[in-house]
Amino acid sequence: MLKHRGFPGRLTGTDFQFIIRRANLKDGPTRIVARERFRDRKHLDRMADQAFLAALWQHFGEEPFARGNLDAGRLSWLFGREVVPAEDPFDPASYDALLRIDRKRAEAAFPEVFAPDAPGLASDEPDGGEDRA
Repeated sequence: MLKHRGFPGRLTGTDFQFIIRRANLKDGPTRIVARERFRDRKHLDRMADQAFLAALWQHFGEEPFARGNLDAGRLSWLFGREVVPAEDPFDPASYDALLRIDRKRAEAAFPEVFAPDAPGLASDEPDGGEDRA
């Protein structure tokens, strides 16, 4: 499993995680599924989606990226809209699956992420909580 170094571990001040620490060897990777976002979602949930997309954009831009240690639950809130498969066939239960940001749809849903004066990322764990040697 590819570990995305420098990717924020979670939304600052919350327990909304953005990455996982280790691969699930017993059951395998959690499948990425498109989750419907309803208008009545909590503000904090919407902030987590926005911060996660901002982190993806800052780290990968429009280039395809491997799922690696990115949290499947958090990816699922964006999957099928702002984050789409970058390969065909796509395996939603693989740590090696390639994804990409659909900039047009992402910018329509989260314009503040793509604004020229968009703030940088703040995170409790700037490198995902990995031990430094």
